Amino acid sequence: MSGSRHTSGFYWALLPYAFVLVLATQGTGFAEEPAATPVLQALLEAAPAPPPSEVPKTVLSWETGAGRSYVIPAVEVIGFLFLLNQFDRHFVEPEETYRTGTKSAWHNLTDSKWVIDTDPFAVNQFLHPVQGSIFHGLARSAGLNFWESFGYDIAGSFLWKIAGETGAPSINDMITTPIGGAFLGEPLFRMASLLLEKGDGAPGFWRELGAAVISPPTGFNRLVFGNRFDAVYPSHDPAIFTRFQVGATLTSTSHNVSDTVKENGATGDISFAYGLPGKPGYSYTRPFDYFDFHFTAVTANTFESINTRGLLFGTDYASGDSYRGVWGLYGSYDYISPQVFRVSSSALSLGTTWQWWLSRAVALQGTALGGAGYGAAGSIRRTGDRDYHYGVTPQALLALRLILGDRVMIDLTGHEYYVSGVGSTEPHGWENIARGNASFTLRIWGRHGVALQYVGSHRDARYPNIAYKDQSVGTFSLMYVFLGSSGLGAVEWRGVEAGSR
Repeated sequence: MSGSRHTSGFYWALLPYAFVLVLATQGTGFAEEPAATPVLQALLEAAPAPPPSEVPKTVLSWETGAGRSYVIPAVEVIGFLFLLNQFDRHFVEPEETYRTGTKSAWHNLTDSKWVIDTDPFAVNQFLHPVQGSIFHGLARSAGLNFWESFGYDIAGSFLWKIAGETGAPSINDMITTPIGGAFLGEPLFRMASLLLEKGDGAPGFWRELGAAVISPPTGFNRLVFGNRFDAVYPSHDPAIFTRFQVGATLTSTSHNVSDTVKENGATGDISFAYGLPGKPGYSYTRPFDYFDFHFTAVTANTFESINTRGLLFGTDYASGDSYRGVWGLYGSYDYISPQVFRVSSSALSLGTTWQWWLSRAVALQGTALGGAGYGAAGSIRRTGDRDYHYGVTPQALLALRLILGDRVMIDLTGHEYYVSGVGSTEPHGWENIARGNASFTLRIWGRHGVALQYVGSHRDARYPNIAYKDQSVGTFSLMYVFLGSSGLGAVEWRGVEAGSR
C-alpha cells in the first residue's frame, strides 16, 4: 500500500467510532421487536420444526468452535488484496508499482532482496496496520481465535508484499502490518462485539450498523453470510469505561518548529477501557480480555493519535480488600503525530494494570509498562528519501487516573519512545520522543461534564545532516465530556460476592 491518496478516507472513517462507542455503553438499549401476543406465541410453539434439511448445519458456536471457517477468511483476504491492487494500479501513483503479474511475484518470492522501504510515514505506520486489522477482523468474525487470526495477518501481509506490488518486499511492512494490525484489529472486533451483545434479543438495525462502522470486516461477514456468523463473541461482562470529548485547542508553546503550526483548532477523542481489574467473576484467559483504546482527531492535522494496548498473557492478583490488578505481557500499537513530528511503534511490554481504593470514595487506577518494539519517528520536514527513521524501539508508559467520588477525575499519562539505530538503515543515529498528557474532568450533571487538558510532546533527534533535532509543542484544550454508563469508571468489588468464573 503506497501513495497518499489512501489516507484521508481512512482518517475520517475512524471518527464515527466515538459516537458508536458511546452508544455501546448506554444502559438503555435500542428498540427491539415487540413481544409476541399469547395467541401468536402459542401458535409459534405449536408449529412443527423445520425438516432437518432446512436447519443450518454450520452455525457458529464460540463455545465449541462449531461452524467456524478457515476457508472463508482465506478467500476474503485474497479477494480484498486483489481489489486493492486493482484500485492502486488505476488511481495511485506510481501506477507501475501495482502492475503485478506472475513474473513479478515469482521474482519477489525467489530473487528479490528484502528492504526497508521509503513509503510515506502515514502509509507505513497507519494504513498498513489498518490493512492488517482488516485481515484480523475477517478471520475473527469467521469464528477463529486471536492467534489463528494472527496467522491470517501474517499470510495476508506476506501475500501483498510478494504479489501486490512490483517493488522489493519490505521488512518493516512485515512487522507493522501483521503485528500492528492484530493489536489494532482485536480491540475493534471486541468493541463491535460488545455493541452487538448489549440489549435483549437479537441486535437491531442500529447496533448492527454501529458494529459495522467500528469493525467493517465483522459487519461484512454478518451481512454476507447471514445466520452462519450471527453468534456474538461473548464478552464475559467486563468492567468498562467510556469517555467522549470534543472541544477547542490552543497551541500554547512550541520550539524549533516550522511556521505551519496551527495555534487554534478543534479536537475530539474517545477513550475506551475493557476488562478493568476488580470485577468479581471476570477472568483473563483470552488475549485482550483487558485492553485500552484511545483515538484523537484534531483540525490542525486531521489525525493526531491512536493508542491501543492489551493483555496478551497474564492473570489477575489482589492485595487485601482495597487493591486489585492484572499483570503479564502486553501488546501495543501507537501512532502519534502532534503537528511537527511523528512517532509510531508496534511493541511487546511487561507490566501491570491496577485499581487501588485509597478511601471509601477515592480510587487510583493505573498502568505501568516497559518493553520494546519496532518503531519509526521523524520530523514532518523531509530529510532525504524518507522523512523518518526506523529502528528497534525500547519504550515505557505510565498512566494514572485519580477518581474522587462520582464528581472529579484527574488523568496523568506519559509515553517515552527511544528509536535506536538497531535494525535501521541509519545505524549511527537515534530519536527520543516523550509525550505527556494531563487532564482535569469535572462531572456537572448525569453523564455530562467539562475537562481542561494539556498535552506536551518533545523530540530529541541525533542524526547527521537533519535540520530539526530538538522540537517541542504543547497544547491546551477545553472540552465537553460525555461519559459512558459506568460514569468515571471506578470498579467496586468491596462487599460484592464473587460470581462464578
